[in-house]
Amino acid sequence: MTNSRLAQFEETESELSLAKPLAPEEIRVGDFVSLLHVFYDFPSFFWCCDEFSRNREETVRITYLPDSGGVPLKVKAVCLPFVLVKHPTGGKRTLDVRKLRLARLDKKYAAAAWKMRKQDQGKLDCR
Repeated sequence: MTNSRLAQFEETESELSLAKPLAPEEIRVGDFVSLLHVFYDFPSFFWCCDEFSRNREETVRITYLPDSGGVPLKVKAVCLPFVLVKHPTGGKRTLDVRKLRLARLDKKYAAAAWKMRKQDQGKLDCR
């Protein structure tokens, strides 16, 4: 019984994968990436209740989790800080890595997600 549980655990473990957060210099042509975080910078004077702790000239950075997280994007070209990516539905977009954080996707996951998204071609947009 113990051996069968161990075998089941090993099979399940091998199917699990993680997206690896990337530094800009780690992005390579041919990688499948996805948006992990999007950053927005706002002037500090938007926060009127915080006026004593910040200078008016400072910015406040807000981290946003995008709805399109997990959607595979294929890296076509890199010229830091810009990355040209292709969406499974055929759309192309230039990303600015100063404003977002990318994660490298596992190849099996990326292939399956790419295929599924390509089938839904008319329903999705490239955000």
